[in-house]
Amino acid sequence: MAHERDAASDGDNRFENDERHYDFAAIQDKWLPVWDELKPFRSGDPADKRPRKYVLDMFPYPSGDLHMGHAEAYALGDVIARYWRQQGFNVLHPIGWDSFGLPAENAAIKRGIDPREWTYDNIEQQRTSMRRYAASFDWDRVLHTSDPEYYKWNQWLFLKMYEKGLAYRKDSWVNWDPVDQTVLANEQVLPDGTSERSGALVVKKKLTQWYLKITDYADRLLDDLNQLEGSWPSKVLSMQRNWIGRSIGADVDFEVEGRAEKVTVFTTRPDTLHGATFMVVAPDSELAAELVSGAAPDVRTSFQEYLEFVQKSSEIDRMTADRPKTGVFLNRYAINPVNGERLPIWAADYVLADYGHGAVMAVPAHDQRDLDFALAFDLPIRVVVDTNAPVTGAIPVITAEQLESGELPDDIEPLDPKTTGVALAGEGRMINSGSLDGLSKRTAIQRIIERLESEGTGRAAKTYRIRDWLISRQRYWGTPIPIIHGQDGSLIPVPEDQLPVVLPPTEGLDLQPKGQSPLGAAEDWVNVANPLDGTPARRDPDTMDTFVDSSWYFLRFLDPNDDTKAFDPAEAEKWAPVDQYVGGVTHAILHLLYARFITKVLFDLGYVSFTEPFSALLNQGMVLMDGSAMSKSKGNLVRLSEQLDEHGVDAIRLTMAFAGPPEDDIDWADVSPAASAKFLARAWRIAQDVTSSPDIDWKTGDLSLRRTTHRFLAEIPGLVEAFKFNVVVAKIMELVNVTRKAIDSGPGAADAAVRESAEAIAMALNLFAPYTAEDMWSQLGYPPPVALAQWRKPSPNLLVDDSITAVVQVDGKVRDRLEVSPKISGDELEALARASASVIRSVGDREIVNVIVRAPRIVNIATRSAG
Repeated sequence: MAHERDAASDGDNRFENDERHYDFAAIQDKWLPVWDELKPFRSGDPADKRPRKYVLDMFPYPSGDLHMGHAEAYALGDVIARYWRQQGFNVLHPIGWDSFGLPAENAAIKRGIDPREWTYDNIEQQRTSMRRYAASFDWDRVLHTSDPEYYKWNQWLFLKMYEKGLAYRKDSWVNWDPVDQTVLANEQVLPDGTSERSGALVVKKKLTQWYLKITDYADRLLDDLNQLEGSWPSKVLSMQRNWIGRSIGADVDFEVEGRAEKVTVFTTRPDTLHGATFMVVAPDSELAAELVSGAAPDVRTSFQEYLEFVQKSSEIDRMTADRPKTGVFLNRYAINPVNGERLPIWAADYVLADYGHGAVMAVPAHDQRDLDFALAFDLPIRVVVDTNAPVTGAIPVITAEQLESGELPDDIEPLDPKTTGVALAGEGRMINSGSLDGLSKRTAIQRIIERLESEGTGRAAKTYRIRDWLISRQRYWGTPIPIIHGQDGSLIPVPEDQLPVVLPPTEGLDLQPKGQSPLGAAEDWVNVANPLDGTPARRDPDTMDTFVDSSWYFLRFLDPNDDTKAFDPAEAEKWAPVDQYVGGVTHAILHLLYARFITKVLFDLGYVSFTEPFSALLNQGMVLMDGSAMSKSKGNLVRLSEQLDEHGVDAIRLTMAFAGPPEDDIDWADVSPAASAKFLARAWRIAQDVTSSPDIDWKTGDLSLRRTTHRFLAEIPGLVEAFKFNVVVAKIMELVNVTRKAIDSGPGAADAAVRESAEAIAMALNLFAPYTAEDMWSQLGYPPPVALAQWRKPSPNLLVDDSITAVVQVDGKVRDRLEVSPKISGDELEALARASASVIRSVGDREIVNVIVRAPRIVNIATRSAG
């Protein structure tokens, strides 16, 4: 940030003692009430015929006042919203609060208050700070997800999905947070196996839970990412693709001795079926429990002990490649459908219950985890792919007999994973595989699938890493699930005309986490009549994952006060999808994935005409202090309110934009809001010095300054649209310096070009420093708001220099520089060069043998000695 300090302090500093002292607090107090009265950022006027842009910032969670991360996010999003208004667009830029969730409930428990009180007090505090921060929000479109008027439509959306078969309930092993006493989605478990909320080590627990069938949309969620190439960060697209994790292969049906129903296994390598030497099932799967149910007591005991051991591990731990392999033999056998071999069935923790079918065929020669397991338990290993053989060519390099005898050519690596401990994962030709021998991998896969399908023992298939979305939460502060449970176990949707199902008061409820929802103890609330026959029934006591709230909120902003529908499809047609979404990369998977899923559901239901919610995405970095995330415990916490009091809103916003590219982290120890404030005072003083009237003819102004201003007007839009906000600020600083010099030592403050430049500075500063910009605009003689002033088009004539410098070289050395017309011809330029006195002296009596002309920039003259 040395550049910022230098730029901000360059030039005359006497203004600090000037009677026109820059007082940021007074300027803020002056203009904030004016904007409140004018409401310049309303976007709902039906008579407004301007083209539309929808700019959305990820809405905040109301946990205390705004912090430095908010300061960066809302400064950057506001640059984009203000820019598009200057470009003539009607911009929708709303704000709201993501106000349900565990932090509020836990804070309320700690303080002995209702979570509503804690939540809405924080919202009011943040709202006041948001207004002070001067982000250009449409304050007529505010929403809070904890309002019944909002979560009514969460419930409506749930019912629509239930009708479509996308919401369902099932028993399953779930991630359990033992501190917060609630389930967690897989995405909410950190890589070290702890809860992202409480930090506790997550355990497994079997519960009946509600799910949304996001897996039905896995292909579309993956394939539609192609629509976002170039407009979403490539890192985010990769994270989404990896999370969905599509694998293509085959489902293979294995008979199990003593079991009527076959076991289906998914594999991406059906070509290696002849190399399968055992089967592995997930110990926490229903299949494993069934397979041991009739086994001998010692087998059941061993399995139960192993299951309890596995349940102490997270899925992340279980999938770690270098983790020692553990397992237990189930004393059952499967039959390989391609060769009839008996395969022993083991339970092992490296197989997950909800990946594929919870069982894998183990091919240890060609899969490292299978090999590690086989070596640990002394199981057979059979090579079926000769990785020494080229994938093109008529025959393998070595024969099966050579492999069997071990007599290999000197330049061939041995195919012996049992000795090397390394699985053969490369390409090659099939061996030890019957009719597949000699085939390449691709051809072998095709042939074996054809065989499986013809024999009825398998089929082509796909599977995914993504799991269905677990939305049940055993806590109070969330959207009640709109389902009633009949006495006979039936599930009855709450009729739409009875929505919202409103949370009961907390009076008399114990919100302490106990492993089940506190709502189950609210007898007057939970006990209801069955809407179908009037018999006694109970409401579902769980609440929804708060990611449901944020999965469609961008649509509710279109009319958050409409109590007749979630959103108006006609308004969605006008405004959506969001043109520019701004927020942290921490939401690169969960929130974005869920919002994309719900958008596709709404498309299928006929409510929207688009399939992606956010056309473009900008991720901002984090604000650090001394290289670390800010926290009170680390002693490096920087309070935004104190920074605003000390330096002013505009200085903080400008510092955030100037610190570097938006996606980079900002270390607050390396930046200087004080220098930003000093620069703003310098810019502000220019408007005070202008003495010409607003109706002056700019064409009469200083030509050099006008050219500088118009180049500035031409460059800024492209820089903003490329998110090069720091470069824009640097350009503003340059123009301020040039204009200052023009006032002090050039044509003077009365010159028309000085006014033109000062107005351009005010309009550009509106993007970053709205208070300063508004005050400059007023001093220049214009009514507020500067935010609605249209960006001026640069004059093409002023973007082209009247003259250009042509360099003349003689024998490689520069001998003259000529000021010429940009349109000069080659012959004319050569004639001028030959006539140059400096060139004539340099040539002397030497002979000119060659002249190369590149008009209008250069002339090269080559000479040699005469005679």
